[in-house]
Amino acid sequence: MNEGARAEAGFQEARRAQVSLLAPLEKKVLIWLAERTPPWVNPDHLTALGLGSLVGAGLSYWYARWNRLGLLMVIACLALNWLGDSLDGTLARVRNRQRPRYGFYVDHVVDMLGTFFLLVGLALSGYMSEWIAAGLLIAYFMLSIEVYLATYTIGTFHLSFWKFSPTELRILLAIGNLALLWRPMARIAGAQYRLFDVGGLIGIIGMALTLVTAVIRHTAFLYRTERLP
Repeated sequence: MNEGARAEAGFQEARRAQVSLLAPLEKKVLIWLAERTPPWVNPDHLTALGLGSLVGAGLSYWYARWNRLGLLMVIACLALNWLGDSLDGTLARVRNRQRPRYGFYVDHVVDMLGTFFLLVGLALSGYMSEWIAAGLLIAYFMLSIEVYLATYTIGTFHLSFWKFSPTELRILLAIGNLALLWRPMARIAGAQYRLFDVGGLIGIIGMALTLVTAVIRHTAFLYRTERLP
């Protein structure tokens, strides 16, 4: 059996688990937008918009090293990324033009590349140290690997953790950018640190705790499911 036939025979779409704070409202907005999207716009166009906007966000952070206007450009790019990254799948479902394997694969390759460009831009911006940016990237990739392994072995694709999804994270990042315009440094215990270094460290710790919790929970579930006699 060739690779295409093997994939066709064994594929079963995973259940999507989305329990974030804004998920109910976001779903209604996305369906409303999908129903009014021009016919010439297809999901691939929106996926490309999602990637291009994160590349733009990374470049805008780099530009912010010399001009704080770049921080506002990042916010615009994050809004475009939400539109492209969130609407592509909804548009495919509303139009009944779904390609589950293709969509899942391309979506997450795009997420991987986009996150890389975003964090490289942050590392070059001067608002976050290179080590914190690298730590965030490593933590993100490790958590992503766990999510994809759980999707394959358990059949549930988790889009959110602890009521947070990419949508809420984009909003937090946008708020952080506005805070940088006012005060780029944070004072903690009498010492000054870059605001985004503090936020980045909190993000690393949060993703690490999420990863450990998910690994323990999914390992226990799979152990019980495949208990040997």
